[in-house]
Amino acid sequence: MKISGFTFVRNAVKFDYPVVAAITSILPLCDEVVVCVGKSEDDTLALIESIPSGKIKIVHSVWDDSLRKNGKVLAVETDKAFDAVAADADWAFYIQGDEVVHEKYLPVIKQAMEQYKNDHRVEGLLFKYVHFYGSYDYVGDSRMWYRHEIRVVRNDKAIRSYRDAQGFRKNGKKMHVKEIDAVIHHYGWVRNPYYMRAKQSNFERLYHEKITVSADELYDYSNVTSLKLFAGTHPQVMQERINQQDWDFTFNTKKKNFSLKDKLLYFIEEKTGKRLFEYKNYIII
Repeated sequence: MKISGFTFVRNAVKFDYPVVAAITSILPLCDEVVVCVGKSEDDTLALIESIPSGKIKIVHSVWDDSLRKNGKVLAVETDKAFDAVAADADWAFYIQGDEVVHEKYLPVIKQAMEQYKNDHRVEGLLFKYVHFYGSYDYVGDSRMWYRHEIRVVRNDKAIRSYRDAQGFRKNGKKMHVKEIDAVIHHYGWVRNPYYMRAKQSNFERLYHEKITVSADELYDYSNVTSLKLFAGTHPQVMQERINQQDWDFTFNTKKKNFSLKDKLLYFIEEKTGKRLFEYKNYIII
């Protein structure tokens, strides 16, 4: 069984993405990791080149920033990386620059790849998600945070990145997937408030011509509906970054700024584990 990893990145240094941790976290499973490096305003290329592994395969790219509808440019860059994976790879493991896989899940992921390798009804593997917010101590627990997404797909070029690269579809249709007991740690909302504001300002440019977020202000992490304390452990590849946290953030986890409707839905989910009316860009088999 051959496994290729793939990702894309641009301006990772400027916006403080944990992309080295992201890539490093999947390296033990992969025979190669394709990194589509966009032309950047910083030392992103040198950062990727500094990863001490012969498995890294760099593809150079120039982003088309005019592709703003639904953040389409992110899907285009994802597809560039996917198209560059080895032709004989059985599976392709997608990781974004702010996502990290805990080492304890690597055996689970490999076992699922082996189990479903010859079962072509299974077009991808579905992961659970934990979304960190404000610091490494808090995670989002409201309906605004998606709970699952596809991160392993077959090496089938009928599969394309969907919308703004959150998930995938095959021939434009929802993919048939198996849910596995593995979690993606998403750190997209954890960085120094200065870098967070700059990152959000840049992110708006990928969707809109008119920018409303100033890159020069500090990000206000307090404007969130609900959080809970994280009770687990972080991936080892994130520990150095966690030790270097240089800002403070605390949140009253009893505070729930919900509408009446959202309060009821939150209560039902807490009691039953079921999220009513949940959007799913996949079909679980």
